[in-house]
Amino acid sequence: MERKLYEASKSGDVNLLKGLLEEDSILLNRVITSFEYENPLIIAAMCGHVEFALQILRRMPELATQTDQKGLYPLHLAAQGNSTSMVKMLIEENPDVCSLTNQDGRPPLHLAAMKDRSKIMKILIQKQPKAIQMQSEYRGETILHLCVKYNCFDGLKLLVDELRNEHTNEESIYLVSEDNKESISVNSRDGDGSTILHLAVARRNMKMINYLLNSNIRVEQNIINNKGFTAMDILIKSDQRELEDMEIQDILREAGVLQSDALQQFAGSHHDDQKLNYRPKDEISTTTRKHKFDAKYDVWLKDNKNTLMVVSSLIATMAFQGALNPPGGVWQVNTFILMGLLQVAFVFLILILLIMCMLDQP
Repeated sequence: MERKLYEASKSGDVNLLKGLLEEDSILLNRVITSFEYENPLIIAAMCGHVEFALQILRRMPELATQTDQKGLYPLHLAAQGNSTSMVKMLIEENPDVCSLTNQDGRPPLHLAAMKDRSKIMKILIQKQPKAIQMQSEYRGETILHLCVKYNCFDGLKLLVDELRNEHTNEESIYLVSEDNKESISVNSRDGDGSTILHLAVARRNMKMINYLLNSNIRVEQNIINNKGFTAMDILIKSDQRELEDMEIQDILREAGVLQSDALQQFAGSHHDDQKLNYRPKDEISTTTRKHKFDAKYDVWLKDNKNTLMVVSSLIATMAFQGALNPPGGVWQVNTFILMGLLQVAFVFLILILLIMCMLDQP
């Protein structure tokens, strides 16, 4: 009988379910205590069989709070799928399941974000707005971090709008509340001390970077994570350079994002904390613009160092070769002219070698 119920769960055969339960009224009770077969509600939720799942819940509501072998509840599985009807049905039957967490401490809303299910996220938020404030036990990630990490852009915008509506004080979306340190904001940090701007830059997600910096989101641009990195540090000090890095670097500079060493110099006369408050674009100081020019020059010099060394070597070789093999008649005309050319070539070669040594400095 258990095997037949398992097959009915996979196919969503409601008539077969009713027939099995009429034949064996305690079938569902036996399945709960069985280690051989999966919870039929979990299978139905995973497959999107809404009517089948509803019939199961009405006969045994406690199955909604039973997990599978991986610690996932039926709503966790439904939140990762495409069936908005299944999600609506499960939370209508038992709204409390929105707050249930899996083995990593993640509620269904987090899993929906990880699968880029923005429509399902909206349903879950409407039913249980407090789920937004839940943080994962794994790495201390907020729902905002997961949206950036898993490229759920529509979900990120949805959450930012929801946070705006949730707080009468607009600043609450930008700063962690003093009354509730656990409340999340666009400047919340994960277990590594990184904000969503750090993550967006690390993933070279230009769409999210532009949204965070240019859409009045007002993220704090220069927060330093546990490794001592600002968002600019993450980009510049990356082991792998991408084609779009220069464009991202320009976007960050225009928004006033600095490297940590420049930040320390700039903030020397300010407070001793590790971050700068938000500054609009028109308040970027002369120091920031100077750093922008210097950093661009440093990047150009590093990128073209090898080219300059090759060109310098070629020039030195050509000059020396010209001295050794002058045009016809030079040997015969004047030996002193030849010696002069050799002296000039030697001096020129010394200068080129000095330039190459300077370029080779870190």
